[in-house]
Amino acid sequence: MAIMREMRRPWPELFDWDNLPGPFTWPLREGRHGMRIEDFIEGDRYVVRTEIPGVDPEKDITVDIDQGVLTIHAEREARRTEGGRSEFSYGSFVRRVALPEGADDSAVKAKYEAGILEVSVPISSKPAEARRIPIESGS
Repeated sequence: MAIMREMRRPWPELFDWDNLPGPFTWPLREGRHGMRIEDFIEGDRYVVRTEIPGVDPEKDITVDIDQGVLTIHAEREARRTEGGRSEFSYGSFVRRVALPEGADDSAVKAKYEAGILEVSVPISSKPAEARRIPIESGS
């Protein structure tokens, strides 16, 4: 059974600002689109899911973790057709998510099925232990 994360910050995560539309989009981000995600705790894993239909996961999607931040990047090329219209989004898609405390970024799993990318990260259920830090003397 999945449990939605209950702890929410009063402000959006700084990394979520990449996904704001219109005048809030940084000029350096032109051509990039945000991704909607859902995240939850399932057992002892933190799970992030996003819809990325119409891509080849081996060629068009990358998942990276650096300093406690999960980055999902995808590319979708536009088809060239005459006439008609398209309301699809093409180009570069990116989303960054701060991992929760206790996340073990050495055992991340990613799976793509039916247009949904699911990334899961194990988390420790043990709270960090309090400890005293020794102070070194300069003399």
